[in-house]
Amino acid sequence: MLGIETSCDETGVGIVRGTELLANVIASSMDEHARYGGVVPEIAARAHLEALEPTIRAALAEAGVTLAELDAVAVTSGPGLGGALMVGVGAAKALAIALDKPFYAVNHLVGHVGADLLRDDAGDAPLELPTIALLVSGGHTSLLHVRSLTNDVELLGETIDDAAGEAFDKVARLLGLPYPGGPQIDRAAAEGDPRAVRFPRGLSLPKDLARHRYDFSFSGLKTAVARHVEALRDAGEEVPVADIAASFREAVADVLTAKAIAACRDLRVPRLLLGGGVVANARVRALAAERAEAAGVALRIPPLSLCTDNGAMIAAIAAQRIMAGHGPSDLGVGADSTLPVTVVQA
Repeated sequence: MLGIETSCDETGVGIVRGTELLANVIASSMDEHARYGGVVPEIAARAHLEALEPTIRAALAEAGVTLAELDAVAVTSGPGLGGALMVGVGAAKALAIALDKPFYAVNHLVGHVGADLLRDDAGDAPLELPTIALLVSGGHTSLLHVRSLTNDVELLGETIDDAAGEAFDKVARLLGLPYPGGPQIDRAAAEGDPRAVRFPRGLSLPKDLARHRYDFSFSGLKTAVARHVEALRDAGEEVPVADIAASFREAVADVLTAKAIAACRDLRVPRLLLGGGVVANARVRALAAERAEAAGVALRIPPLSLCTDNGAMIAAIAAQRIMAGHGPSDLGVGADSTLPVTVVQA
């Protein structure tokens, strides 16, 4: 199974055999977006167009298979950037038609959960379901109740404004740190005091939890950081970048992990899976592990190489659908930038 992922700024092509990872090749256009401080959709789409063919060839070479040996072709059909998705969907359809192979249009968010199937450590226990899944990336912050990877995924909550990754990028810019902000803030925070500034925890007050128990909000946090930095500069004081980065990172990690563990307790699901690029953040992983242990919740984090957007996770979900007896997608299916997570396969 070959999977193509083009939902944002990374062109990912992966090849799997069941749950065995054969190839995972990613071409990133991050450097092209860095000068703008964020992803520019038109640039991302053009970069996908230019990168797809060589990335497919590299994945086939890494897997040691030919196009003729593929059983099916899968692609992310949503959610994501509309133009970027269209490039991947068009390429996958062309491959499927040319090779006379089935075509599977897969949900990007469910793919992040499916990445956990591709562990290469034979000693790891298989993924147990149901599980609560916390997916945190540049464009998505979602809390899911996954009862089946093939046909039963419920959205418990999501961000009502900025995604966590977007907040990292914006705060990094406020602190004069380069794009992408996640790794830069993580690096700076390692030298800072997370208790230096008590930044707000969005949607965590009792009045907010009544309506938004599993939802997230990072816009207010970003504004609080901006005002704090502005006040320091207006007073002629030096901005303690490390302390502010650490305090901001702590606020994000606190909210993410608290709501995820609350979902595990409320729904009596003793398992939590983390996915998405922000999972690379050291404090998010550490606090999740600490709180999961205290709550008696088993924590799973896919290999970090599979937490960012990649085609292998898309191929893995399609393979699961095939093994569960589901047929292919219709070739009339198009890109859907707002595809709901309840739709595993379009």
